[in-house]
Amino acid sequence: MTRIGKIKLVLEVLWNLCLLGLLPFTKALKFRLILVYVVINLLCGRYRNNARLIWDEVRYLVTAYIGVFLIDLLMIPLLPFSWSMFGRLLLYVVLSALGVLVINRYAHLIFWKTVKENVLIIGTGESAANVYDVCKHNRFSLLDVRGFVEFPHMEDHLPEAVKKKVPVYPLKDLESVIKKEKIATVLVAAPGSGSKVMKSLMRRIMKSVDSVKYIPILEDQINFASTIDDFDGQIMISTSTGRMTWSEKVLKRTVDLLACIPGLLLLVPMTIFVYFINKKYGNEGPIFFTQERIGKGGKPIHIYKYRSMVMNADQVLEELMASDPAIREEYEKNKKLEHDPRIIPAWDKLRAKSIDEFPQFINVFKGDMSLIGPRPYLPREKKDMGESYDEIIQMKPGITGMWQTHGRSSVDFEKRLELDSYYYHNWSTWLDLTLLVRTLKTFVSKEDSNAM
Repeated sequence: MTRIGKIKLVLEVLWNLCLLGLLPFTKALKFRLILVYVVINLLCGRYRNNARLIWDEVRYLVTAYIGVFLIDLLMIPLLPFSWSMFGRLLLYVVLSALGVLVINRYAHLIFWKTVKENVLIIGTGESAANVYDVCKHNRFSLLDVRGFVEFPHMEDHLPEAVKKKVPVYPLKDLESVIKKEKIATVLVAAPGSGSKVMKSLMRRIMKSVDSVKYIPILEDQINFASTIDDFDGQIMISTSTGRMTWSEKVLKRTVDLLACIPGLLLLVPMTIFVYFINKKYGNEGPIFFTQERIGKGGKPIHIYKYRSMVMNADQVLEELMASDPAIREEYEKNKKLEHDPRIIPAWDKLRAKSIDEFPQFINVFKGDMSLIGPRPYLPREKKDMGESYDEIIQMKPGITGMWQTHGRSSVDFEKRLELDSYYYHNWSTWLDLTLLVRTLKTFVSKEDSNAM
């Protein structure tokens, strides 16, 4: 059990004791309920810090609470059945889960300096830069990067801003750096290294630290939801390639309709807000506009958006590309412009939070789109989608999805296709939940989220 695991266990037990103190259960039943809670959560491994991301913790919590609720049912008399007793038990489990979720969210932030692990990253390439970025923005993981170690013949991809914050050490100083920075975990992000070089490096590392993690790169394949299995002493990485069953389609559609209720209710005040914003800045023209996109099965759909660009934006784009080769090159590569001159003043920040896409809840309600899904591509982009086209059109496009939550403005068109293809092959309720949490986090944070 880790230090943060012990802290969470104590806080969670105290929270559950407070709840049980307020509910009219017998002392014997209260004791059994708290015992069941502790045992089930220990068996689920929640306090061993297996969860490196908040949505992983949510998965552990759901699994644990299903077990807790089912066993708790056996703790109460089933004959004769009492709805009041069942209701009190259900209320206890729901309140307990909500409180524990809050505890897990903020325990990592409050006790971060006390329980964090000092981490050293081996490598300065693209993989190392990506690992650092995740550690920096994912405080739930409790990984504090204290430095990078240069690896022979590896191209440097670390941004200058990162180098100013985190030192880069030569490989010869590995042991001294581990001792000096009190490193608990070493993350090896040096793909493509020879086996002899890597074996020698691993021997040096394992003499100095207890925890070593290796970041593999498999021919640029995406492995967001992969699982690692021990296949008789060999590492086997598994990914999903299955398609949705009819019951999963029903579930996804049900979630979409439930999400439409608050979305459509918020659309009314949002439209009033947009009307006054446009009027304030003298932006003439309709508030809404529709645009043809590629829907499921390749069927054309018309999506709704708030107008955030000048009138006849497509025509203006053609004129810009004809007059400026740099703009043409950028758009043909990324299918978007980072600093788009067509954007109406006052919409820069609103588009950064994807406010212009809010009317697409209408498309979700109609069944043209889903809450989570691939990007709705333009018809003119079909020829550039290549082999990915046949995969991506198997699912309804979404308001948000993989590329919006994994890079946004830094993701080029080819990577966008790769992300959307991955979503098609690896869809699950958990993946949708992960993407939804990341979208909400981006929306309420100060970080920008790129519009489609």
